[in-house]
Amino acid sequence: MPLTMTDPILVPPLKVVVADDDALQRAHASALLRKLGYDPYEAEDGAAALDLVRQLGARILLCDLNMPGLDGHELARSVREDKADHYVHIIMVTSQSQSAERERALEAGVDDFMAKPLDRASLTARIRSADRLLRHEMLLAERNRVLAEAKEQIEADLRAAATAQRRMLPEPEARVGDCSFHSAFMPSNILSGDMFAYYQVAPGYIGFYTIDVAGHGVHASLLSVALGHLLTAEYFRRRAFDDTGAPDPAALVATLNERFFRQDSTEYFTMFCGILEQQSGRLHYCQAGAPSPVAIGPTGVTRQIGDGGFPVALLDMVTFENRCDQLDSGETLVVYSDGATEAESLTGEGFGEARFRAVLEEAAPRPDTIPGKMVEALTRWRNGRTLQDDLTILVCERTQQNDQVSR
Repeated sequence: MPLTMTDPILVPPLKVVVADDDALQRAHASALLRKLGYDPYEAEDGAAALDLVRQLGARILLCDLNMPGLDGHELARSVREDKADHYVHIIMVTSQSQSAERERALEAGVDDFMAKPLDRASLTARIRSADRLLRHEMLLAERNRVLAEAKEQIEADLRAAATAQRRMLPEPEARVGDCSFHSAFMPSNILSGDMFAYYQVAPGYIGFYTIDVAGHGVHASLLSVALGHLLTAEYFRRRAFDDTGAPDPAALVATLNERFFRQDSTEYFTMFCGILEQQSGRLHYCQAGAPSPVAIGPTGVTRQIGDGGFPVALLDMVTFENRCDQLDSGETLVVYSDGATEAESLTGEGFGEARFRAVLEEAAPRPDTIPGKMVEALTRWRNGRTLQDDLTILVCERTQQNDQVSR
């Protein structure tokens, strides 16, 4: 089983390499280390000591200054140049007359010094001090490893959740009745607080909506997914028409407000809910805090639909209103989240409605290119940086069937 942050972490005994060309001094230091509970590994010169440090993964090196081949300075420098994934604590043994060499030794990477002849009290203090430091480092490294594994697992779960969330969305390109729908969906993080859908809700009627949950990340995405599961075509049909069969999108929005409002919660979302009569082109809609959609004519002339409204689930006693407009054949309706107009440049300037409409006007002859062109424009505006907020672009293009075939 993998370790958790609450599991005890057992650190194995630290390995100590003793490097000295004097066999008697080597044996004396090793004897003292054994009494302290360590298993010393002896090396008769610097080269042999370096090999042992590398092979054993030793964490403490007790070395003499003067040795044939690699001396203490060169040995310390070689250990530091290895750039191992763990730290080696180096204690250099010098005679009283070699105190001037300590500055060079520190520059080479030595951590501590001992004077000859070695005595048990001094060696005990230095070895145990090094042991505490190294064990603390090992504990931190192990905890960091556990945290990294947990982070990797969480990110994998989030990516899986993001895939599931995307599967709830309709196809980016689809035709419903006499309308062609085109869309773009870009989360600002792994998960998104946006949701949208479109479908035939009754003979001659097309229903669609966009939702933008306040906030970002997992918290917002959970609510958006809950709304996506709830707002099926059947649920839409039952809640968005009155008893006479007339479109009533405000009734659907009011039902969601009643269902999701909580006195002890700060969760809320904006929504645009529309029902299009295919025969007449009459657009019935309820705007609940969402940005006002833009209608575009074939020549690129734009006009705003709606003027705001109040968000859903923010207050209990709120009245949501139905509005009507006309979307004639050849016209296109663009519904979007505020992640588009509020996207900031490197200098902090918002993309704004004027630039947003300029992109729409340029793409007017080919409404199917609007989502892609908007994403490209925002990417340039952001200089390639991720958007600060989730982005949804939903395009409803009213076309005759022969227009769709000839495209």
